[in-house]
Amino acid sequence: MDEQRKGRRRRPTGSRSATRLTRRGRYLAWSGGVLVVLLLGAGGTGAWLYQRLDGNIRSGDIDNKVGQDRPANLSPGARNILVVGSDSRAGANAEYGKDLDTMQSDTLMVLHVAANREWAAVVSLPRDSWVQIPACDRGDGTTSSPHRFKINEAFATGGSKGDVGGAAACTIKTIEQNTGLRIDHFMAVDFQGFKGMVNALDGVEVCPEQAIHDKKARLDLEAGCQTVDDEQALGYVRTRYSVGDGSDTGRIGRQQEFMQALAAKAQEKLTSPGDLYAVLDSATKSVTTDPALAGIQPLVDLATTVKAIPKDRLIFLTVPNYPRELDVPSDKANIAWQYPQAQDLFTALAKDQEIDKGRLTTASPSPARAIRVQALNGTGTSGAAARAAEHLRTAGYTVAGTGNAPEQADATTVAHPPGLQQQARAVAARLRTTVTPTADPDAAPGVITLTIGPDYSGLRG
Repeated sequence: MDEQRKGRRRRPTGSRSATRLTRRGRYLAWSGGVLVVLLLGAGGTGAWLYQRLDGNIRSGDIDNKVGQDRPANLSPGARNILVVGSDSRAGANAEYGKDLDTMQSDTLMVLHVAANREWAAVVSLPRDSWVQIPACDRGDGTTSSPHRFKINEAFATGGSKGDVGGAAACTIKTIEQNTGLRIDHFMAVDFQGFKGMVNALDGVEVCPEQAIHDKKARLDLEAGCQTVDDEQALGYVRTRYSVGDGSDTGRIGRQQEFMQALAAKAQEKLTSPGDLYAVLDSATKSVTTDPALAGIQPLVDLATTVKAIPKDRLIFLTVPNYPRELDVPSDKANIAWQYPQAQDLFTALAKDQEIDKGRLTTASPSPARAIRVQALNGTGTSGAAARAAEHLRTAGYTVAGTGNAPEQADATTVAHPPGLQQQARAVAARLRTTVTPTADPDAAPGVITLTIGPDYSGLRG
């Protein structure tokens, strides 16, 4: 379209604002909308229709691309599901990105369902998270090189040839290596399927408190309540810089609010077979999952499980983070994960321990650059301390020096002077090796001492 269509407006209703989320509704971002539609419609479909819709759901095999170097499954009865909102630039989606011809992950979440099915957590991973991207199969016979970049690049790297399974595999490898959390399943929802679902519902009402004019998102909306569909619906969930604080976390909130409104509209409208089929057809065509989830019944089972969890035990949070500008002043766009809080979160999920959000919050961010670390070589192998120092610098820490340990170490250790326990925990949490920091009254003031042992294997993120 040459000119963006205006929304079907209604007169603003005083102080009314955009649809607010219930706790359960927050899970409805992207794939959650698909799940709720399936849950609402499953009981009303005949067997023939059920089978026809079941065939719409695509699967992507990831087993041969994730690799063998994966975290141990510490809680076999629990499930960790990667949820991706796919910003693919292929086919009809090409119009949404300038100079982009690869898949992009617009939204990343991990849904953890406890083994006892009595609680769950939904963790949002902002797409601007600066992390280590591991070597990944590009799908063309070549392998990418490990490097640090925004987390959403993993989806583009693995999906460079249009394979959603490959894109998911690289994203899973990235999340697992940066968190230590094993991912069991994935679910990806693309732009076009999302748009079809909204259109089949005759649009969804949004109530922006301020006008939104965003050329990148192809969006032109005035303030006030109005119904959006088609390109406007996509623009609303994609817009970022032209509304609010311009952050990715702000966009996550708008996406979640929109999907809550979509779920409510689906519940209201899915009363006739014709409406039901149109919505379910679009919803199922938008989904790609791993083979174990590739069917209406597995997805309905998942939605039913989440629905049965008590409201006060369905937790929603974003991985603790701070602006990466605090570590790298020139980086105004990305975020860094806050340690040790981020690793405390992922360790709890890996062990299937219910999350205490209060323990994950801090009064103020503690950037890596503010922590001084010296690296000592306790391995007896030349160059180990220098390599560790480079890992620390790359992760944002201030390296106070390198050297050899007084004696050879049996294992990697982290020691700290009085008053620096929290900083030592941040360094230890970043290690791929499990280390408990120890206090050393004779340590140099203001410096954390990392002694490299034979078990040292680098840093997360």
